[in-house]
Amino acid sequence: MRRPRAPLFLARAVYRKRRLRDAARLLPLLGFFLLVLPLLWDAAPGRGAGQTVVYIFGVWAGLIGLAAYLAPGLARPDADDQAEDS
Repeated sequence: MRRPRAPLFLARAVYRKRRLRDAARLLPLLGFFLLVLPLLWDAAPGRGAGQTVVYIFGVWAGLIGLAAYLAPGLARPDADDQAEDS
């Protein structure tokens, strides 16, 4: 008799947990891009250093907020997820 094949699709909770992990892995790359972006700006006469500093701190606060939003979903363990990784 044949063994039943593994399901074609992942369970919804496992799929969402993996996408959440992917988003957490991309967060540093997004932060790097957003923090390096001011180096590409032209030094226009109307734009002062104050606007750039406000932008940098805004991006920094936004990254902290996104990390805080993603953290609870990454903290809870899934029994299904651990069984698949081993």
